Amino acid sequence: QVQLVESGGGLVQAGGSLRLSCAASGRTFSSYTTGWFRQAPEKEREFVATINGSGGRTYYADSVKGRFTISRDNAKNTVYLQMNSLKPEDTAVYYCAAASSGGFYVYTEGTAYAYWGQGTQVTVSA
Repeated sequence: QVQLVESGGGLVQAGGSLRLSCAASGRTFSSYTTGWFRQAPEKEREFVATINGSGGRTYYADSVKGRFTISRDNAKNTVYLQMNSLKPEDTAVYYCAAASSGGFYVYTEGTAYAYWGQGTQVTVSA
């Protein structure tokens, strides 16, 4: 069982930066692939980025590639999402998710993740 708590959201102007954090409970966090997803009002949830358990594999949605960076510190049981050059279309609730699949692969489908955080709001003003 893993519990996830996101933080770091807020209001920022277009072109600005934010760093989201996802703090996880549990001693074996390094065996969990972790992903970030987002959901804007009246839109479906969409994949943003994912990182495998060791941090050696990452994958990004095309819409954020080159602007966002996912990383993790397993000693702190925390995954980060550094978001630069933010755009108004990045406005959404951002969710952290963990997949208990051994942590080797990365996944873009939300159905691969068993554990979800409560979300943190990111608002980018024009």
